[in-house]
Amino acid sequence: MAIFELAIADEDVQRVFDAVCGNYNRPEKVDNPDFDPNLPEHEASNPRQIDNPETQGSFVHRMVRQFLSDHVAAYEINLAKQQAVENTSVDVDITDPQP
Repeated sequence: MAIFELAIADEDVQRVFDAVCGNYNRPEKVDNPDFDPNLPEHEASNPRQIDNPETQGSFVHRMVRQFLSDHVAAYEINLAKQQAVENTSVDVDITDPQP
């Protein structure tokens, strides 16, 4: 498998993370999968939401992979449509039997 890497200047990494996370709506907080609605909500012992366990870096990597996958799919679907049109005969021989 090929490895595709990007180098980002150290001083720009956080800017890139902030931009991608902002543009792709990464939430800072997510619903707590362990929240018990039968107990009182409590910030320490039973919070309704928790800090997002997916780091900004992991989120950015996932968005880049999704971006690339989406573009490959869109390109290949468009190419297949073009090829289907090019390989389809649309000529129809219709005549009036009683001119």
